[in-house]
Amino acid sequence: MLEIVLVEPQIAGNTGNIIRTCANVGARLNLVRPLGFDLDAAALRRGGLDYHELVDTQVWDSWADCRAALGTERRWLATTTRAPHRRYDRIEYASGDVVVFGCEATGLSDALLAEFADDRRVHIPMRPSNRSLNLANAVSVVMYEAWRQHDFADAATGSFEESLRPDRR
Repeated sequence: MLEIVLVEPQIAGNTGNIIRTCANVGARLNLVRPLGFDLDAAALRRGGLDYHELVDTQVWDSWADCRAALGTERRWLATTTRAPHRRYDRIEYASGDVVVFGCEATGLSDALLAEFADDRRVHIPMRPSNRSLNLANAVSVVMYEAWRQHDFADAATGSFEESLRPDRR
């Protein structure tokens, strides 16, 4: 449904948790180097549990490579706390949209944000004097809003046991 892009993620545990969320909502994950961890890091495996094989994850050497590969004909949205921006729940998400998140310490650079029109800059409201949400939480908030708008397409409808993968029953 969505393409999630993490630009220079630094914390393996966050990326592992994002992998798990992508698996649960049916999103693809794109990581833009440099990464602050090895892809086989224990924290990445711990956060993602056994969901890695359920997520189409691409790793790009640069932002330009990611942009070119995913294509500019799609709608690209950048997450930011810097104005101007639109609130995440006031966007009508479409299948194939690309949502870009910055690294944990600094977010997206001014140069990268300059590539996005004001109406393509997305933010999640927070209480005053707070800088940011945890990256994995921010990605989850946006992905679940997009999925909710599509009536949770392909969600499990039975009991927990019925929703388990055959190898987990």
